[in-house]
Amino acid sequence: MSLWEALAVFAAGVGAGTINTIVGSGTLITFPVLLATGLSPVTANVSNTLGLVPGSISGAIGYREELRGQRARVLRLGAVSLVGGLAGAVLLLALPSDSFDTIVPVLIGLALVLVVFQPRLAAALRKRQEAAGGDTGHPDGGPALLTGMLLSSAYGGYFGAAQGVLYLGLMGLLLREDLQRINAVKNVLAAMVNGIAAVFFLFVAEFDWTAVLLIAVGSTIGGQIGAKVGRRLPPTVLRGIIVTVGTIAIVQLLIR
Repeated sequence: MSLWEALAVFAAGVGAGTINTIVGSGTLITFPVLLATGLSPVTANVSNTLGLVPGSISGAIGYREELRGQRARVLRLGAVSLVGGLAGAVLLLALPSDSFDTIVPVLIGLALVLVVFQPRLAAALRKRQEAAGGDTGHPDGGPALLTGMLLSSAYGGYFGAAQGVLYLGLMGLLLREDLQRINAVKNVLAAMVNGIAAVFFLFVAEFDWTAVLLIAVGSTIGGQIGAKVGRRLPPTVLRGIIVTVGTIAIVQLLIR
C-alpha cells in the first residue's frame, strides 16, 4: 500500500466512523477505497469489519449519556444481535452474494420508509392497540423487534452497509423512545455485531492488517466527531440525514 493509498484509507476510516455514529452506512465509504487499493472483496470486507469495531465503540462512548437507563434493553437486543451477526459472518464465507445483492436495497428502502413515517406509524399503531384492549404494546418491541434485529444483524455480519439505517427504522417504529436514545443503542449494537463477526473472521479469513490499523485509528476519531455532531441534531434533521444516507446507499448498491 502506497503512502497516498494509506492516507485515503485513513481518511475513509474517519468518514466512516463519523457517519456510522450519526446514522450508519460507513462501509460504503471504506469498502470502495479498500477495493481501489487492490484488495479482494472478501479481504476488504473482513478487514473493514475489524477496523470499524473501535469506531463503533468510540461512537457508543460518545453517546453514553443517552444510554443511561437502557442497560436491560441493550442486553436483550445485544444477545439477539450477537447471534445474528455471527450467522451473517458465516454466510459471508459460505454463500454467494447474488441473493443478498438483490434483497439488500429492498431492505434499506423499507427501513427508510419506516424512518420517514415513524412518528405517524408509531402513533397509529399505539392508537390501534389501545382501541383493541387498552394496551399500548410492549415497551421493548416484543417478538417483532427481536426478529427484525436478528435478521438485520445477520445482514450486518455479512456486509454491514446501512445496517444502522435498518436498526433505526425498526427501533424507531417499535420502541416508545426518543430517536437520539435509539441512536445510542444502535451504536452499541453495531459495535457488538462488528465485534462478533471480526472474532469469527480472525480464525477463518485473511486480513490486510495495515488497512485494519488505518481504519481503526480513523474510525475511532470519526466516532467522537460523529457523537459530538449527532447528539446536537433535532429529530427532524436526523431523519433527513438518515434518509439521505440511506438513499445514497441504495444507489451505490444497485450500481456496484
